[in-house]
Amino acid sequence: MAKTPTEEGKRPRGKAQEAAVWVLMAMLILGLGGFGVTSFSGGVQKVGTVGDIEISTNDYARALRNQVNAFSQQIGQQLSMQQALTFGIDKQVIQSVITRAALDNEAGRVGLSVGDDIVAAEIMKMDSFKGVSGTFDREAYRFALDRNGMSEAEFETNLRRDISRELLQGAVGGGFAAPKPMTDMLYAWVAERRGFSLLRLGEADLASPVAEPTDAELKAHYDAHIDRFTKAEAKRITYAALLPEAIAKDQPVDEATLKKMYDDRKSEFVLPERRLVERLVFPDEASAEAAKAQLDAGTTFEALVAGRGLTLDAIDLGDVSKEDLGAAGEAVFAAAEGTVAGPVASDLGPALYRVNSVLAAENTSFEDARETLSAEVQMDAARKAIGDRVEEIDDLLAGGATLEDLSKEAGLSLATLDYVPGAQGDDTIEGYQAFRTAADAVKSEDFPEAIVLDDGGVVALRLDEIVPAAPIPFDEAKEKVAEDWHKDTLAAALKARADEIKTALDGGAKIGSFGIVDVTPETARSGSIADAPATLIGDVFKLAEGAAQVVEADGFVAVVQLDKIMPGATTGSDAEALKASLEAQAQQAISQDAFAAFTAALTAQAGITLDQAAIEAVNASLP
Repeated sequence: MAKTPTEEGKRPRGKAQEAAVWVLMAMLILGLGGFGVTSFSGGVQKVGTVGDIEISTNDYARALRNQVNAFSQQIGQQLSMQQALTFGIDKQVIQSVITRAALDNEAGRVGLSVGDDIVAAEIMKMDSFKGVSGTFDREAYRFALDRNGMSEAEFETNLRRDISRELLQGAVGGGFAAPKPMTDMLYAWVAERRGFSLLRLGEADLASPVAEPTDAELKAHYDAHIDRFTKAEAKRITYAALLPEAIAKDQPVDEATLKKMYDDRKSEFVLPERRLVERLVFPDEASAEAAKAQLDAGTTFEALVAGRGLTLDAIDLGDVSKEDLGAAGEAVFAAAEGTVAGPVASDLGPALYRVNSVLAAENTSFEDARETLSAEVQMDAARKAIGDRVEEIDDLLAGGATLEDLSKEAGLSLATLDYVPGAQGDDTIEGYQAFRTAADAVKSEDFPEAIVLDDGGVVALRLDEIVPAAPIPFDEAKEKVAEDWHKDTLAAALKARADEIKTALDGGAKIGSFGIVDVTPETARSGSIADAPATLIGDVFKLAEGAAQVVEADGFVAVVQLDKIMPGATTGSDAEALKASLEAQAQQAISQDAFAAFTAALTAQAGITLDQAAIEAVNASLP
């Protein structure tokens, strides 16, 4: 992120400026002291109450930090507190601490608690408090609590409340059973299958191809859809960059290093013969033999897979060697491409293996691998060389050097681009997340700083001006207008043709008479069709048997006809397992709903008071 001139180390200050800064810092510390910013132990001690239970500033701050950290791990990027507030994480945390306080209040009202021996037993089991011997260590206990800003009494009180809440939650949410009619209905819905035919339409399916547009038609299309041909508002950014690829070719290469790399990684260059394989497992040998007999009698492998309630994706083993297959390796590698081997033993039970492709062994010599290895060595050396220069570049910028100076004095490449926030352009530098983050944040008053990129490169940038949104001139956009006109015109023509075909199908015509049809014998609601919109399967499951529908999406027009509705199997191990899973999910949902209603009633009965000023003070004080 670009730095402003007020950041220490980037611009020299006079003594008067430094004195003013220290005075302001002192005033800021005094002003925030009343809010207990460092440990929330100042004047404000709580953010609210539920009944007789206080929600302390420490509890709220700790819960907020934990939630922000958890969300950051989930998205793979550390959020600032301001970003977290934008996502509404503070509101989620407030609701959660209110719920906990309501349960604590109710536990206190009914006298529900646990003794010291239970609390002690829980503490002794926690890995965070174990020493090198693997048993509870009091010093580790004290150190962990101290590091998190908690006393032993505070932690043990919170733990006691946690256990009591779990008991209360178990008493409220336990004992529910999903009604059998509900699980039967859910099972019938989930297990049901559909077989359908899909006729995809393209320009070749029209009576005549789309005619070439006139200039007048293009101009009319341009005027009617001017928003499609308008450049978005952009930031005109000048940047100076040094990327590894720019200097890699100049880095020396040691022959001995390359040979050692080749020897260490020989498994990458010398590959044994492999197979692309699918494995269909059965519960016992008899079932596997019966399936093989069906296969020999003409049943397709896909039908066997569907009969097991599986998809081809679920049984795909991918690229495997003979050793990967264990006991099945000999039989599978003896089978020809496109054939099925087995039944043979696998680690999951007797199985049939379909060999989809035979991949020959590969042996890449050192000479053939040399170029690849050299490129790796040179890129690593380039990254190191750039890393050694980052401090030098930052010092030049801090001393007042411009990006133009960096280009002349430090050999960085200088360029300018119009950057649209939130949209990645074609410029190579826009492919770096660190650059986009800095470009999103940069302001005209900011001074450039050295930013290290994901691949070890370095860039510094400056905002020159804001370029307002403006239509692209017609003559400049004409080629794009023609492509857009053709796309819209073709989509309209294909839709009209699809409507004609649907009308014919409704009148009894056969879908195969209109072109090549993709037939899907059986699919579940969770299935998908390659190169088709995600909504297709949902549309199929809404159709009556024999009915047809036009399916439209961007760049896609088709007619789908439902061939068959297949109810889910009512018996068998797979059916029973799915029913049990649905029953457990329904039971959990009912339990959660009951618990949510219970906590809502507790909260309303106990009464809530929140100190919004204290909440905002905690939010503002966290980094």
